[in-house]
Amino acid sequence: MFTGIVECMGRVVEFARLDATEAGGSGASLTVAGAAAVLGDCHLGDSIAINGTCLTVTEFSADSFKVGLAPETLRRTSLGELQPGDPANLERALAAGHRFGGHFVQGHVDTTADIVEITPDANSIRYKLRVVDPALMPYIIPKGFIAVDGTSLTVCDVNDSEHWFTIMMIAYTQAHVVMPTKSVGGKINIEVDMLGKYAEKVTASILRGAADPEGSGTTSYIEKVVERVLQREK
Repeated sequence: MFTGIVECMGRVVEFARLDATEAGGSGASLTVAGAAAVLGDCHLGDSIAINGTCLTVTEFSADSFKVGLAPETLRRTSLGELQPGDPANLERALAAGHRFGGHFVQGHVDTTADIVEITPDANSIRYKLRVVDPALMPYIIPKGFIAVDGTSLTVCDVNDSEHWFTIMMIAYTQAHVVMPTKSVGGKINIEVDMLGKYAEKVTASILRGAADPEGSGTTSYIEKVVERVLQREK
C-alpha cells in the first residue's frame, strides 16, 4: 500500500528485456539509481513503487536497486518505454504509524493515459489526459482522487464521452515528480481510486442478487432491511 506522495526521483540506469542474472530472474528487469532516499531501510523483497507501479526489490546497494518486471506489468504500464537517464518517481510502501498524506494507492496500475494538452495556469500546470481503457471512466470523478505516475492528485474536469480528464499540478509538485519532464503525446500510468471499485463491486452484487440467487437482489435486500426494522420495533 502506498499514499501517492513521491519521496524522490531516481534515474533509470538500465532496462533489460532479458536479465539472466539471479536478481533478474531470466526476465525483464529495471535498475534505478539516485535512490538513496528510499533505500536506507531497504531489504530484499521490499516493495517500492516506480512511477506508481508496485515492484519487488531483488537487488540493491546504497544508491541503486533492481526490480523484476512481469509480462503483465509491461503490458499494463509505461515502464517498458523507460530509457537510461529517464527520471522515475519512487515511493516506499507505507509504514504503520506514519502520517497519511495522499490517498489509498495500491501500486496496481489500471491503464495508461496519453497527455493531450499541457496548459500553464499562473504558477500551476493543467494537464488533459486521455485514458487508453475507457471502461475506467466511471471511477474518475471531479474532485476525486487519482494516481498519475504514482502521484496522488485531484481530478478537475471529466469528459466521459471523449475519455479524458484534467488535473492541476502546483509549483511544488512540478519540482518533485517526473510529469513536467513529459510532453504532449507522452504516456503515463493511471491508477483510479480503489474505493470506488470496491463500492461498485458490492453494490452490483446486491443489485444482481448474487447473495440471494432465488430472488431479485434489490427486492430481497429491501425485504431484509424492512424485516430488521420491524423486529427492532416489536
